[in-house]
Amino acid sequence: MIVNKREKTELKTKDFYYDLPQELIAQTPAEKRDESRLMVLHRESGKTEDRIFKNIIEYLKPGDTLVINDSKVIPARLMGIKEGSEIACEVVLLRAHETDLWECLVRPGRRLKPGALVSFGSGILKGEILETVESGNRMIRFSYDREKYNFYSVIDEVGQMPLPPYITHKLEDRSRYQTVYANKEGSAAAPTAGLHFTPELLEKIQSMGVEVVRVMLHVGLGTFRPVKVEDIAEHEMHREYIEVTKSAAETINRRRAAGGRTICVGTTSCRTLESAADDDGNIKEVYDDTGIFIYPGYKFKAVDALITNFHLPESTLLMLISAFSSREMVMKAYEHAIEEKYRFFSFGDAMFIQ
Repeated sequence: MIVNKREKTELKTKDFYYDLPQELIAQTPAEKRDESRLMVLHRESGKTEDRIFKNIIEYLKPGDTLVINDSKVIPARLMGIKEGSEIACEVVLLRAHETDLWECLVRPGRRLKPGALVSFGSGILKGEILETVESGNRMIRFSYDREKYNFYSVIDEVGQMPLPPYITHKLEDRSRYQTVYANKEGSAAAPTAGLHFTPELLEKIQSMGVEVVRVMLHVGLGTFRPVKVEDIAEHEMHREYIEVTKSAAETINRRRAAGGRTICVGTTSCRTLESAADDDGNIKEVYDDTGIFIYPGYKFKAVDALITNFHLPESTLLMLISAFSSREMVMKAYEHAIEEKYRFFSFGDAMFIQ
Protein backbone atom coordinates (compact mmCIF):
# COMPACT_ATOMS: atom_id res chain seq x y z
CA MET A 1 0.00 0.00 0.00
CA ILE A 2 1.17 3.51 -0.84
CA VAL A 3 1.34 5.95 2.07
CA ASN A 4 3.07 9.27 2.53
CA LYS A 5 5.36 10.43 5.28
CA ARG A 6 3.31 12.28 7.90
CA GLU A 7 4.58 15.77 8.55
CA LYS A 8 4.18 17.39 11.95
CA THR A 9 1.72 20.24 12.01
CA GLU A 10 0.37 22.67 14.57
CA LEU A 11 -3.00 22.68 12.83
CA LYS A 12 -5.83 20.92 14.62
CA THR A 13 -9.00 19.37 13.26
CA LYS A 14 -11.03 22.29 14.66
CA ASP A 15 -9.04 24.66 12.42
CA PHE A 16 -10.98 23.24 9.47
CA TYR A 17 -14.43 23.85 10.92
CA TYR A 18 -16.88 26.25 9.32
CA ASP A 19 -20.58 26.82 9.95
CA LEU A 20 -22.74 25.84 6.98
CA PRO A 21 -26.46 26.66 6.78
CA GLN A 22 -28.40 23.43 6.16
CA GLU A 23 -30.21 24.92 3.18
CA LEU A 24 -26.92 25.14 1.26
CA ILE A 25 -26.44 21.35 1.28
CA ALA A 26 -27.49 20.34 -2.25
CA GLN A 27 -30.10 17.59 -2.10
CA THR A 28 -30.52 17.15 -5.85
CA PRO A 29 -28.22 17.57 -8.85
CA ALA A 30 -28.26 20.73 -10.95
CA GLU A 31 -30.80 20.52 -13.79
CA LYS A 32 -27.95 20.56 -16.33
CA ARG A 33 -24.58 19.16 -15.30
CA ASP A 34 -22.41 21.94 -16.74
CA GLU A 35 -24.64 24.78 -15.53
CA SER A 36 -23.79 24.37 -11.87
CA ARG A 37 -21.81 27.30 -10.50
CA LEU A 38 -18.03 27.51 -10.55
CA MET A 39 -15.82 29.48 -8.19
CA VAL A 40 -12.34 30.10 -9.58
CA LEU A 41 -9.70 30.54 -6.88
CA HIS A 42 -6.37 32.05 -7.94
CA ARG A 43 -3.69 30.76 -5.57
CA GLU A 44 -1.17 33.53 -6.23
CA SER A 45 -3.52 36.39 -5.39
CA GLY A 46 -6.24 34.70 -3.36
CA LYS A 47 -8.83 36.36 -5.59
CA THR A 48 -12.01 34.53 -6.57
CA GLU A 49 -14.30 34.71 -9.59
CA ASP A 50 -17.93 33.56 -9.74
CA ARG A 51 -18.67 31.71 -12.97
CA ILE A 52 -20.73 28.84 -14.45
CA PHE A 53 -19.07 25.44 -14.78
CA LYS A 54 -19.08 25.38 -18.59
CA ASN A 55 -16.84 28.48 -18.39
CA ILE A 56 -14.04 26.12 -17.29
CA ILE A 57 -12.83 26.04 -20.90
CA GLU A 58 -11.73 29.68 -20.53
CA TYR A 59 -9.19 28.61 -17.89
CA LEU A 60 -7.73 25.67 -19.81
CA LYS A 61 -4.90 25.96 -22.32
CA PRO A 62 -3.62 23.89 -25.25
CA GLY A 63 -1.00 21.51 -23.89
CA ASP A 64 -2.77 20.98 -20.57
CA THR A 65 -3.74 17.50 -19.40
CA LEU A 66 -7.11 16.95 -17.71
CA VAL A 67 -6.96 13.87 -15.46
CA ILE A 68 -10.29 12.17 -14.71
CA ASN A 69 -11.24 9.26 -12.45
CA ASP A 70 -13.34 6.80 -14.47
CA SER A 71 -14.43 4.63 -11.54
CA LYS A 72 -18.11 3.72 -11.66
CA VAL A 73 -20.42 3.79 -8.64
CA ILE A 74 -22.18 0.51 -7.95
CA PRO A 75 -25.57 0.16 -6.20
CA ALA A 76 -23.67 -0.92 -3.12
CA ARG A 77 -26.42 -0.52 -0.51
CA LEU A 78 -28.20 -3.85 -0.03
CA MET A 79 -31.29 -4.18 2.17
CA GLY A 80 -31.99 -7.74 3.29
CA ILE A 81 -33.30 -10.14 5.90
CA LYS A 82 -31.24 -12.36 8.18
CA GLU A 83 -32.25 -15.92 7.37
CA GLY A 84 -34.02 -17.75 10.17
CA SER A 85 -35.40 -14.50 11.56
CA GLU A 86 -37.31 -11.40 10.52
CA ILE A 87 -34.39 -9.09 11.29
CA ALA A 88 -33.94 -6.37 8.65
CA CYS A 89 -30.29 -5.87 7.67
CA GLU A 90 -28.30 -3.29 5.75
CA VAL A 91 -25.10 -4.28 3.97
CA VAL A 92 -22.90 -1.75 2.15
CA LEU A 93 -20.27 -3.12 -0.23
CA LEU A 94 -16.93 -1.46 0.49
CA ARG A 95 -14.21 -3.40 -1.24
CA ALA A 96 -13.92 -6.45 -3.48
CA HIS A 97 -11.32 -9.06 -2.50
CA GLU A 98 -12.62 -11.46 -5.16
CA THR A 99 -15.59 -11.12 -7.52
CA ASP A 100 -18.02 -12.52 -4.94
CA LEU A 101 -16.04 -11.85 -1.76
CA TRP A 102 -16.46 -8.35 -0.32
CA GLU A 103 -15.56 -6.37 2.75
CA CYS A 104 -18.78 -4.76 3.90
CA LEU A 105 -20.28 -2.39 6.43
CA VAL A 106 -23.23 -4.09 8.16
CA ARG A 107 -26.13 -3.06 10.39
CA PRO A 108 -27.11 -4.23 12.97
CA GLY A 109 -23.59 -5.46 13.66
CA ARG A 110 -24.48 -7.31 16.86
CA ARG A 111 -26.88 -9.57 14.93
CA LEU A 112 -24.62 -10.26 11.95
CA LYS A 113 -21.81 -12.42 13.25
CA PRO A 114 -19.70 -15.00 11.38
CA GLY A 115 -21.92 -17.81 10.14
CA ALA A 116 -25.01 -15.65 9.63
CA LEU A 117 -26.80 -15.81 6.27
CA VAL A 118 -28.54 -12.80 4.73
CA SER A 119 -31.04 -12.85 1.87
CA PHE A 120 -31.57 -9.96 -0.54
CA GLY A 121 -34.21 -9.35 -3.20
CA SER A 122 -36.45 -12.26 -2.19
CA GLY A 123 -33.47 -14.59 -2.27
CA ILE A 124 -31.95 -13.89 -5.69
CA LEU A 125 -28.80 -12.79 -3.84
CA LYS A 126 -27.51 -14.34 -0.62
CA GLY A 127 -24.54 -13.54 1.58
CA GLU A 128 -22.68 -15.59 4.17
CA ILE A 129 -20.76 -13.66 6.81
CA LEU A 130 -17.32 -15.24 7.09
CA GLU A 131 -15.44 -13.10 9.59
CA THR A 132 -15.18 -9.74 11.33
CA VAL A 133 -12.29 -7.60 10.13
CA GLU A 134 -10.80 -4.13 10.54
CA SER A 135 -13.09 -1.47 12.04
CA GLY A 136 -15.82 -4.05 12.67
CA ASN A 137 -16.51 -4.59 8.96
CA ARG A 138 -17.50 -8.06 7.75
CA MET A 139 -16.16 -10.30 5.00
CA ILE A 140 -19.15 -11.66 3.09
CA ARG A 141 -19.25 -14.36 0.40
CA PHE A 142 -22.16 -13.80 -2.01
CA SER A 143 -24.01 -16.40 -4.03
CA TYR A 144 -26.60 -16.17 -6.85
CA ASP A 145 -27.70 -17.94 -10.02
CA ARG A 146 -24.59 -17.66 -12.20
CA GLU A 147 -26.46 -18.79 -15.30
CA LYS A 148 -28.78 -15.81 -15.01
CA TYR A 149 -26.55 -13.13 -13.43
CA ASN A 150 -23.03 -11.92 -12.88
CA PHE A 151 -22.28 -10.12 -9.61
CA TYR A 152 -22.78 -6.61 -10.95
CA SER A 153 -26.03 -7.44 -12.75
CA VAL A 154 -27.54 -9.01 -9.63
CA ILE A 155 -26.68 -6.05 -7.37
CA ASP A 156 -28.00 -3.74 -10.07
CA GLU A 157 -31.33 -5.49 -9.60
CA VAL A 158 -31.44 -5.57 -5.79
CA GLY A 159 -29.14 -2.72 -4.69
CA GLN A 160 -29.51 1.01 -4.11
CA MET A 161 -27.06 3.86 -4.69
CA PRO A 162 -25.25 4.52 -1.36
CA LEU A 163 -25.87 8.25 -1.18
CA PRO A 164 -24.01 10.21 1.52
CA PRO A 165 -25.90 10.61 4.82
CA TYR A 166 -26.40 14.34 4.30
CA ILE A 167 -28.53 13.68 1.19
CA THR A 168 -32.01 12.91 2.45
CA HIS A 169 -33.99 13.29 -0.80
CA LYS A 170 -34.62 10.29 -3.04
CA LEU A 171 -32.48 10.19 -6.18
CA GLU A 172 -34.90 9.92 -9.10
CA ASP A 173 -32.28 9.19 -11.76
CA ARG A 174 -29.38 6.90 -10.79
CA SER A 175 -27.26 8.18 -13.67
CA ARG A 176 -26.99 11.61 -12.02
CA TYR A 177 -24.80 10.09 -9.28
CA GLN A 178 -22.47 8.86 -12.01
CA THR A 179 -19.99 10.72 -14.20
CA VAL A 180 -20.66 10.56 -17.95
CA TYR A 181 -17.30 8.80 -18.39
CA ALA A 182 -17.72 6.24 -15.57
CA ASN A 183 -16.39 2.88 -16.74
CA LYS A 184 -14.81 0.62 -14.09
CA GLU A 185 -17.28 -0.65 -11.51
CA GLY A 186 -16.24 -0.55 -7.87
CA SER A 187 -16.90 2.78 -6.12
CA ALA A 188 -19.19 3.10 -3.11
CA ALA A 189 -19.45 6.87 -3.70
CA ALA A 190 -19.13 9.10 -6.74
CA PRO A 191 -16.00 11.11 -7.62
CA THR A 192 -18.28 14.13 -7.50
CA ALA A 193 -16.12 16.81 -9.15
CA GLY A 194 -16.62 14.89 -12.39
CA LEU A 195 -20.42 15.13 -12.21
CA HIS A 196 -20.29 18.59 -13.82
CA PHE A 197 -18.92 17.39 -17.16
CA THR A 198 -21.05 16.58 -20.20
CA PRO A 199 -19.89 14.69 -23.31
CA GLU A 200 -20.19 17.93 -25.28
CA LEU A 201 -18.05 19.88 -22.82
CA LEU A 202 -15.36 17.19 -22.85
CA GLU A 203 -15.39 17.23 -26.64
CA LYS A 204 -14.87 21.01 -26.65
CA ILE A 205 -12.01 20.66 -24.17
CA GLN A 206 -10.26 18.05 -26.29
CA SER A 207 -10.76 20.03 -29.49
CA MET A 208 -8.83 22.96 -27.99
CA GLY A 209 -5.71 20.83 -27.46
CA VAL A 210 -6.28 19.59 -23.93
CA GLU A 211 -5.63 15.86 -23.49
CA VAL A 212 -8.13 13.99 -21.29
CA VAL A 213 -6.43 11.11 -19.46
CA ARG A 214 -8.17 8.44 -17.38
CA VAL A 215 -6.91 7.10 -14.07
CA MET A 216 -8.93 5.14 -11.52
CA LEU A 217 -9.56 5.26 -7.79
CA HIS A 218 -12.44 3.27 -6.32
CA VAL A 219 -14.00 5.67 -3.83
CA GLY A 220 -14.77 4.14 -0.43
CA LEU A 221 -17.18 5.33 2.26
CA GLY A 222 -14.10 6.32 4.24
CA THR A 223 -14.32 9.50 2.17
CA PHE A 224 -17.11 10.58 4.53
CA ARG A 225 -15.44 9.31 7.71
CA PRO A 226 -15.01 12.24 10.12
CA VAL A 227 -11.62 13.09 11.57
CA LYS A 228 -12.08 12.27 15.25
CA VAL A 229 -8.59 13.05 16.53
CA GLU A 230 -7.48 16.53 17.59
CA ASP A 231 -4.05 16.16 15.94
CA ILE A 232 -4.80 15.65 12.25
CA ALA A 233 -1.49 13.84 11.66
CA GLU A 234 -2.80 11.00 13.83
CA HIS A 235 -5.86 10.37 11.64
CA GLU A 236 -5.97 6.87 10.15
CA MET A 237 -6.67 7.21 6.43
CA HIS A 238 -8.87 4.66 4.67
CA ARG A 239 -7.41 2.45 1.91
CA GLU A 240 -8.59 2.78 -1.67
CA TYR A 241 -7.56 0.91 -4.80
CA ILE A 242 -5.94 2.91 -7.63
CA GLU A 243 -4.84 2.23 -11.19
CA VAL A 244 -2.57 4.32 -13.42
CA THR A 245 -1.81 2.60 -16.71
CA LYS A 246 1.59 2.84 -18.40
CA SER A 247 -0.02 4.78 -21.26
CA ALA A 248 -1.66 7.29 -18.89
CA ALA A 249 1.59 7.82 -16.98
CA GLU A 250 3.58 8.37 -20.18
CA THR A 251 1.06 10.87 -21.55
CA ILE A 252 0.94 12.92 -18.34
CA ASN A 253 4.75 12.93 -18.02
CA ARG A 254 5.33 13.86 -21.66
CA ARG A 255 2.86 16.75 -21.72
CA ARG A 256 4.03 18.15 -18.38
CA ALA A 257 7.67 18.01 -19.51
CA ALA A 258 6.61 20.04 -22.56
CA GLY A 259 5.24 22.79 -20.30
CA GLY A 260 1.59 21.79 -20.03
CA ARG A 261 -0.24 21.76 -16.71
CA THR A 262 -1.62 18.64 -15.07
CA ILE A 263 -5.15 19.45 -13.94
CA CYS A 264 -6.94 16.92 -11.75
CA VAL A 265 -10.71 16.52 -11.73
CA GLY A 266 -11.42 15.83 -8.08
CA THR A 267 -9.50 14.96 -4.97
CA THR A 268 -9.60 11.29 -6.02
CA SER A 269 -7.61 11.94 -9.22
CA CYS A 270 -5.30 14.19 -7.21
CA ARG A 271 -4.63 11.52 -4.58
CA THR A 272 -4.08 8.96 -7.34
CA LEU A 273 -1.42 11.03 -9.10
CA GLU A 274 0.32 12.05 -5.89
CA SER A 275 0.41 8.36 -4.91
CA ALA A 276 1.88 7.42 -8.29
CA ALA A 277 4.48 10.23 -8.46
CA ASP A 278 8.15 9.91 -7.61
CA ASP A 279 10.06 12.68 -5.83
CA ASP A 280 10.64 14.46 -9.15
CA GLY A 281 6.94 14.46 -10.02
CA ASN A 282 7.13 11.76 -12.66
CA ILE A 283 4.10 9.47 -12.74
CA LYS A 284 4.68 5.73 -12.77
CA GLU A 285 2.39 2.84 -13.64
CA VAL A 286 0.53 1.72 -10.49
CA TYR A 287 -1.97 -0.97 -9.52
CA ASP A 288 -2.10 -0.80 -5.73
CA ASP A 289 -3.88 0.46 -2.62
CA THR A 290 -3.28 3.99 -1.45
CA GLY A 291 -3.64 5.43 2.03
CA ILE A 292 -2.10 8.79 1.18
CA PHE A 293 -3.23 11.61 3.49
CA ILE A 294 -2.67 15.14 2.23
CA TYR A 295 -2.93 18.09 4.62
CA PRO A 296 -1.15 21.47 4.95
CA GLY A 297 2.59 20.97 4.92
CA TYR A 298 2.42 18.40 2.13
CA LYS A 299 4.49 19.26 -0.97
CA PHE A 300 2.63 18.47 -4.17
CA LYS A 301 4.72 16.67 -6.79
CA ALA A 302 2.49 16.13 -9.79
CA VAL A 303 -0.61 18.36 -9.73
CA ASP A 304 -0.75 21.93 -11.05
CA ALA A 305 -4.46 22.76 -10.78
CA LEU A 306 -7.53 21.14 -9.27
CA ILE A 307 -11.25 21.01 -9.99
CA THR A 308 -13.19 20.07 -6.88
CA ASN A 309 -16.51 20.46 -5.06
CA PHE A 310 -17.15 22.15 -1.69
CA HIS A 311 -16.30 19.76 1.14
CA LEU A 312 -17.55 18.94 4.63
CA PRO A 313 -16.16 20.83 7.63
CA GLU A 314 -13.20 19.10 9.33
CA SER A 315 -12.92 16.56 6.49
CA THR A 316 -9.75 15.13 4.95
CA LEU A 317 -10.88 16.56 1.60
CA LEU A 318 -11.02 20.09 2.99
CA MET A 319 -7.53 19.50 4.43
CA LEU A 320 -6.28 18.40 1.00
CA ILE A 321 -7.44 21.52 -0.82
CA SER A 322 -6.08 23.63 2.04
CA ALA A 323 -2.71 22.02 1.40
CA PHE A 324 -3.03 22.82 -2.30
CA SER A 325 -3.53 26.54 -1.68
CA SER A 326 -3.58 27.52 2.00
CA ARG A 327 -6.00 27.04 4.86
CA GLU A 328 -6.55 30.79 5.18
CA MET A 329 -7.26 31.19 1.47
CA VAL A 330 -9.64 28.25 1.34
CA MET A 331 -11.59 29.26 4.44
CA LYS A 332 -11.97 32.78 3.05
CA ALA A 333 -13.20 31.32 -0.26
CA TYR A 334 -15.70 29.17 1.62
CA GLU A 335 -16.96 32.24 3.48
CA HIS A 336 -17.55 33.86 0.09
CA ALA A 337 -19.31 30.72 -1.17
CA ILE A 338 -21.69 30.79 1.80
CA GLU A 339 -22.40 34.49 1.35
CA GLU A 340 -23.14 33.92 -2.35
CA LYS A 341 -25.24 30.84 -1.56
CA TYR A 342 -23.26 28.29 -3.51
CA ARG A 343 -24.56 24.72 -3.23
CA PHE A 344 -22.33 22.42 -1.14
CA PHE A 345 -21.16 18.78 -1.12
CA SER A 346 -21.80 15.91 -3.57
CA PHE A 347 -24.56 17.46 -5.72
CA GLY A 348 -23.27 20.99 -5.18
CA ASP A 349 -21.22 23.51 -7.13
CA ALA A 350 -17.54 23.39 -8.07
CA MET A 351 -14.24 25.18 -7.49
CA PHE A 352 -11.29 25.50 -9.84
CA ILE A 353 -8.10 26.10 -7.89
CA GLN A 354 -5.24 27.25 -10.10
